[in-house]
Amino acid sequence: MMRQSTGIRTQKTNGETIIRTANQLKIIDKELEIQKDEGFIYIPVTRQPTNAELDIFQEQSANIEVSTYTFKERTKHSVTLAELLQDRLPPHLLAVLPHSADIVGDIAVIEIPQELESHKVLIGEAVLKAYKNVKTVLAKAGAVSGVYRLRELETIAGENRTATLHKEHGCQYCVDIAKAYFSPRLSYEHNRVASLVNESETVVDLFAGVGPFAVLIGKTHKTVKVYAVDMNPDAVEFLKRNTRLNRVENRVYPILGDARQVVEQRLHGVADRVIMNLPEKAMEFVDAACKALKPEGGVIHFYGFVDASNSVENLQTQFVKAVEKCDRKIVSVSSKLVRATAPYEWQTVMDAKIV
Repeated sequence: MMRQSTGIRTQKTNGETIIRTANQLKIIDKELEIQKDEGFIYIPVTRQPTNAELDIFQEQSANIEVSTYTFKERTKHSVTLAELLQDRLPPHLLAVLPHSADIVGDIAVIEIPQELESHKVLIGEAVLKAYKNVKTVLAKAGAVSGVYRLRELETIAGENRTATLHKEHGCQYCVDIAKAYFSPRLSYEHNRVASLVNESETVVDLFAGVGPFAVLIGKTHKTVKVYAVDMNPDAVEFLKRNTRLNRVENRVYPILGDARQVVEQRLHGVADRVIMNLPEKAMEFVDAACKALKPEGGVIHFYGFVDASNSVENLQTQFVKAVEKCDRKIVSVSSKLVRATAPYEWQTVMDAKIV
């Protein structure tokens, strides 16, 4: 059955990001199906987005249009955690249930609010029922911290393990999320950056992790050379395994070591493009990224965090000054929000053309 409703239209290439943001803003109409045509995707929403919400969407896609569209009603109802637990928890606790989980392979990672700590096993069992392909449920037991960007995790349901095989954009990644940082929420960014790479480029991925940027670039471009650097020995071992698994070992070269030292010793002036996905500390390595670029310049993809006290504009100003200190010049730069990381905090990316 078809129904007219308010919807957001955006280009297919931006669809995944806009859907994720609409979910985070809790305005997706889950009674209606997302629609697609040759070039666009149409996302049903429960109400007209506010001006502030529209600003967020437009940061992520310039071609946003909100109007009335025709959507197909969902025939298959996906059960929610609240529905599964409505007879097991009181209303005030149902209201603070997590609304989503990070799915890495067949592992679900969720954040349990303090009020629900004593009910975490019950919630874990409900997650197993809600996500049919999930075999392990892990609860976040701390914030991402340390030089390896890891967090403590606790098994609350299913198999007691943290290693899995994750599939994304036609690639497969062996990963142990207790030993190496990995975020499925960056799936769109992995694909976006890979689509910007040209054949025969040399790419330096300064904080490569298990290889979601590097491997996808190698998989989709036959004549590239990607130097994938990370200082976490476990991450580099998974990266090596993933280059073999995806048959890109002749294009992706894992390197264990500190990014600045590796650039100084091995990668000075080789790169057409540098990826800096270490938002907590990327600003400290702008000098290394600039040194990695070829003398004639290239592109830097710089990731950082913004919040109410540090806007995108402020972060961009800091980045420009850091580049200029390296006797480089920014020809052009564009910024966009990538994902929400906390209330009023977002990860952002800057794509900068530098000479």
